[in-house]
Amino acid sequence: MENVIEAKHLMKKFGQKSAIDDLSFQVRKGEIFGLLGPSGSGKTTTIKILTGELNKTSGDVSVLGELSSDFRSSQFKSKIGILSDNSALYERLSVYDNLKLFCKLYHAPLKQIDAILHDVNMERERTKTVSKLSKGMKQRILLAKALIHKPALVFLDEPTSALDPGNMAQIHRGLQALNEAGTTIFLTTHNMEEATELCDRVAFLNNGKLQELDEPEALRYKYSTHAFHVETIDGEKLVIDNTSTNADQIRTLIAEEQVRSINTDKPTLGQIFLKVTGKELV
Repeated sequence: MENVIEAKHLMKKFGQKSAIDDLSFQVRKGEIFGLLGPSGSGKTTTIKILTGELNKTSGDVSVLGELSSDFRSSQFKSKIGILSDNSALYERLSVYDNLKLFCKLYHAPLKQIDAILHDVNMERERTKTVSKLSKGMKQRILLAKALIHKPALVFLDEPTSALDPGNMAQIHRGLQALNEAGTTIFLTTHNMEEATELCDRVAFLNNGKLQELDEPEALRYKYSTHAFHVETIDGEKLVIDNTSTNADQIRTLIAEEQVRSINTDKPTLGQIFLKVTGKELV
């Protein structure tokens, strides 16, 4: 499968401190790839290197077939979309005029504006001045800006951090539709439910080092104890190890119609991250 991002032994130092330490990974064409980690783990630094905002200290990296020396070219910028902590809007312009300006910069058709405003649930605010929008609304317009030219690859740094659950769900549907249309998405988040729902694969980053990389379900299986969690009709909660010696106990509970619910142990991504790194995703 074709890779749109390839990083090998990537390093970034600020003075004597390593923000990224020997980071190697690939992102496949057409996937949603999640880079997960707490604040200060190196997620934003990684995105800034991949988009040409920062120079790497050492290592090799390519994005959409381009080497890092070409990341600042207009040709490369036209292929990607970016939502980062440095993204900004023109506060005195309306929502529509902001997106109209970015359409012209990216040579995108103006008809894209209505479609993208629908995707981010901002159709009713199209004539509002940006300075009058809430933080969550501005976040949605920044996302619209990143997607307006239908990039081949989009980098989203905590895209739903300021959104309520309803608008978050709307954004998720839009991102999934964009991905189904062929856009590769590189996502950073410490919302584990979001990562589980959206991402084809996730990487755990801690103190600039890669700790794990796999599909969410594969990681949940890997770190599962595989025990059965049983709630009986009487409300008793049992944890039964998944071994042949316990088969009769489970069989008896089912035969006697004592089981209200039964499921195998599957840790969340947040629980796995805590187990691997000893840190909460905050």
